[in-house]
Formats: sequence, structure tokens, C-alpha cells
Amino acid sequence: MLSDFDFHLPPDLIAQTPAAERSASRLLDGRTGGAVDRIFKDLPALLLPGDLLVFNDTQVVPARLFGEKPSGGQLELLVERVLPNLDGEPPHQVVAHMRVSKKPPVGTLLRMFNQSGTAQAYTATLLGRWPQDDGPLFRLALSSEPLALMQAHGHVPLPPYIEREKHSMNAQDLARYQTVFAKHPGAAAAPTAALHFDDDLLAQLSAIGVLRASVTLHVGAGTFSPVKTDKLSEHRMHSEWYSIPAATLQAIADCQARGGRVVAVGTTTVRTLESWARSGLTEGDTDIFIRPGFGFHVVDVLITNFHLPKSTLLMLVAAFSGFDQMHALYKHAIARRYRFFSYGDAMLLNRAAI
Repeated sequence: MLSDFDFHLPPDLIAQTPAAERSASRLLDGRTGGAVDRIFKDLPALLLPGDLLVFNDTQVVPARLFGEKPSGGQLELLVERVLPNLDGEPPHQVVAHMRVSKKPPVGTLLRMFNQSGTAQAYTATLLGRWPQDDGPLFRLALSSEPLALMQAHGHVPLPPYIEREKHSMNAQDLARYQTVFAKHPGAAAAPTAALHFDDDLLAQLSAIGVLRASVTLHVGAGTFSPVKTDKLSEHRMHSEWYSIPAATLQAIADCQARGGRVVAVGTTTVRTLESWARSGLTEGDTDIFIRPGFGFHVVDVLITNFHLPKSTLLMLVAAFSGFDQMHALYKHAIARRYRFFSYGDAMLLNRAAI
């Protein structure tokens, strides 16, 4: 039941700014069924030569766009994904959330503003709902290449619980709400467990024989959505695009062959690897919903931040570490005043025995 994943979080534990240094965040070590307070830069002492760290190398893009309807009514778009150009379809299509007082009809030409909001810079034509006619998102055709338009005129979105004017970034956010190895643009939110890694820590891990590989999952704004149905089986999971390179598949096979551990950095990496394990597909959409009772096939160890009450990410952690262990760790974290959510602290977890 949904209530099993609720808890009281004091509002002042929601991190509004990142730690002074990426690897200076706290790390709650819950691998052995207990709870040990550590610092994230202790990680090299907690991993073994031959372990494989798997990161999500998605890059957060300026996906928040502002504009107006022909009537002058203001609107905001949050782009979830850029769609491929298909023959017979309008080019430069995106899928987005829309915030507006009254939804415009299909075919409406929207006037979109420049980054400062002072002038029209491009247009967006509303094509309909997505992924179906009654879907929660909107499909739009922009007047030119979407990623270029977002870079020129968009704002990088922050999670709704980080309090900034219009959730806009300051200089510190621009530097820190992105991983040091972000490579493939397309995410509306950062893979936050990976924000704790800096170049020095990565070098230390390499020096002791911990190997690295990457996947790409473009994190959507749906990652922040709480579950609203009492029966978890009725929850409609959001869909995200992922890709796994052949080199990563080989690295996983080599790791397993030598008896090493596959260490997923973040829940998005878990969702990517376990989606591939079930479907055999190295690229595509996934709406996998990992909750207690799920059987893991790839991931042995998980590094993750602390998640929202009633969220699918919290359910994933419960599935991975065990329901009782998840609750014990969160109770400990609140008592010891760990920092929560995107800019917060992290946990290190072993996969629970079945």
C-alpha cells in the first residue's frame, strides 16, 4: 500500500544548496544491515578492486521554456524529450509538460520568448497530446532544432522542492546541478547520486582498480511525481529513453566473470540496467516500476540519494535493500539530520538476499 512508503520529513532537511565540495557530502553506509555514518569521499575504502561503477552520463539541458498564446496568456513548457524527425511528420518535435491557465487547441501557434523573456525568439505549434490522445504530455513542433533553441533561450529546471524564483538557477546551480562526466544532452533533471563524484575521487577509485562504465537515461520531470494510487499496481509509470553501449555490456560481463560487483550510481542506472536485463533491448523507452518483490538481475550495490515520500524511487530502494532496512535507514538519516533529495547526502546499499 502507498501508506507503507510515507514518512515525515522535517522541511529544513530538504537541501537547498549543494555541499561545499561534491565529495564532502555525507554517506550513510547501510550495506551490512546497520547504519554507519561516513563521508562520500570514504568511498574508495568501501569498494574493491575489480568492482564496476556504472554511471548515467546524461546531460541536463535548459528544458524550461516560456512563451505566450495568441491571446497573450502566459505559458511555460518543460521539455521531456526531443523526438526524432520522421518522414511525413513536422520536424523539430518535442514532448513537454505545459503550464498555462487554459490549454490552447491543437494547431495553435505559440510565441516563445528569448532567455530574458523580453522578445519573441521562435514559435511552437501544438500538435496534440502524448503518448496517446488523452496522454498527460503535449507534442509540439518548434520552428528550428530543439536542442539549439533550448541552449539559446531555455532555463535549466531545478526540482520543485528547491526554492528559487521560478525555480531558476543561480551561478552555483549552473556549476553543480550537472555531473562532471555529463555527455549526452537530453535530461530535464540530474542523475543526482552522481553529483557527489569529482575528478579527484574518480582518480582515487581508478588507482585502486575500480573500473567505470556508463549508460544513458534521459531523466524526465516525472521522476519527481509521487504515487497517488493506494494500490501500487494501479500506478502509471512515466517513460524515459535509455541507451547502453556495447562497451558497457562487455564491462558488465567481464565484471561478473571475475566475481566483481556491479555498482549502480543512482536509481536511473538501476532502471536502465534492469530494463535491459528483462527486455534484451540496449536502446528504447522504459517504464519499469521497481518495487518490493522485484527480482534484480544485474545490480549488486547501489549508491543513491534520499528520496521523496511515496515516490517510485523510494520503492526502488525498498526493493533493493529490503523494506525494513529502508525504513530503518531513513529513520536514522532523519535523526542524524542527513540532507535530503537532489542536493542532499547519499546512501550505499547492498542488494538484499532473496
